Amino acid sequence: MIVRIWRTQVDPARVVEYEQFARERSLPMFRNQPGFLGVLFARSSGDCAVITLWKDCAAVESLKSSPTYRDAVAQIGAAGFLRGEASTDVYDMHGAEVTPALLLGA
Repeated sequence: MIVRIWRTQVDPARVVEYEQFARERSLPMFRNQPGFLGVLFARSSGDCAVITLWKDCAAVESLKSSPTYRDAVAQIGAAGFLRGEASTDVYDMHGAEVTPALLLGA
C-alpha cells in the first residue's frame, strides 16, 4: 500500500470554500481513480494536508495522467484560495491501525 501526502496552505479567510471543494470535487474525483483506497483531509488553520491511500505505485503514477485529477488540480488553482507552493510526498506503508470509531467519525 502507498501513502501520498499533498500539503498546501489556504487563505484562512477562505477555509470554508476549500473544505467545500474537498468534499464536493476532490472526494468524488479520488473515489473514481483506479487503485484508490482512502483519503483523509486534514487542516490546522491555513495549513492543509490531503493524505490518500493507494493500492500500489502504479495507481499513484496513473493519477498524474488522469483527466479528472488534472481538471480538479486546474479548478483548485483557479479558485484562488491556495497560498504558496504545494508539496507532495509518497511513502510505502509499513503498518497501520484503524478503529471502527475513526470510520464512524469521518
